[in-house]
Amino acid sequence: TRYFVDHRKVRVVGGQGGAGGHSFYSEPRKIFGGPDGGNGGDGGHVILKADQQMKSLSSVLPFYQGFQGGKGGRKNCYGANGAYVYVKVPVGTLVKEDGKVVADLTQHGEEYVAAYGGAGGKGNRFFLSNENRAPTLFTPGEPGQERVLHLELKTTAHAGLVGFPNAGKSSLLRAISRAKPAVAAYPFTTLNPHVGIVHYQDYEQVAVADIPGLIKGAHQNRGLGVAFLKHIERCRFLLYVVDLSVPQPWIQLQDLKYELEQYEKGLSERPCVVVGNKIDLAESRINLPLLKEQVAERVIALSALTGDNLEELLWHLRELYDTYVRTQQSRGQRPVKW
Repeated sequence: TRYFVDHRKVRVVGGQGGAGGHSFYSEPRKIFGGPDGGNGGDGGHVILKADQQMKSLSSVLPFYQGFQGGKGGRKNCYGANGAYVYVKVPVGTLVKEDGKVVADLTQHGEEYVAAYGGAGGKGNRFFLSNENRAPTLFTPGEPGQERVLHLELKTTAHAGLVGFPNAGKSSLLRAISRAKPAVAAYPFTTLNPHVGIVHYQDYEQVAVADIPGLIKGAHQNRGLGVAFLKHIERCRFLLYVVDLSVPQPWIQLQDLKYELEQYEKGLSERPCVVVGNKIDLAESRINLPLLKEQVAERVIALSALTGDNLEELLWHLRELYDTYVRTQQSRGQRPVKW
């Protein structure tokens, strides 16, 4: 099974430059033709390239090295440059070095040179001068750049399921998509984000991320903390999943918004809908009208277990998605497609 991987440590080394050539031109009746060793080729770069077909960092290896440049040849022939090594990463990948962000790949096809290849060496022809008509000196190629990078994926799903542990986020994602996150009766069943795709009849696809549940103090890195919150940053709209069976479920919503706002100002103000889960329980039916009185946002009551009222959520999810697409197009930007 390939799990969703959202961080990787990668060592990248540029290709070694090719050595310069060492030779002297010689042909009949022209024995002392002078030096003709060409320069070596440059080493190949290692390049990170954002690809919208990639959805996880699971296929990224821990080590990459560029190809070596070719050696300089006779008759002033230059060595071939080493081929580039392209590493495909998902759209939304942050590249960090020593804790600092050095690249943010947010568009399909965007590239970042992770390690430059070394320069090729000089052939003995390069050292020809009036003082030295027969140079024997040539230089080896330079080593490629070497770096240790940390790749971090901020999920670029359209919608993010936000809720406390055991609110039913994973069950809801299983009900509306083909994703199969683990479901169990204990907190923190979900330790890694899962992305499910909701398919519509006109072939539009809306990506919904089931993100590990947060607890109070998550913005201070308690529990899964920032590992949870970083995936919310790039979700275009949010689905607050609230357990209707607990006393005063609107307190959950207030706490969720507080954690988001403390992590990043304005995060809790994104387009959203409140999903009241577990409506199949008797306590939930009592709490539902009380929740609607306390909450300004639209509330959709449903049961991920029995499938009650899922249709209303799917229609509203599509409305949020269409609004997002229109907004992006009006700004002259390209909306994220899955």
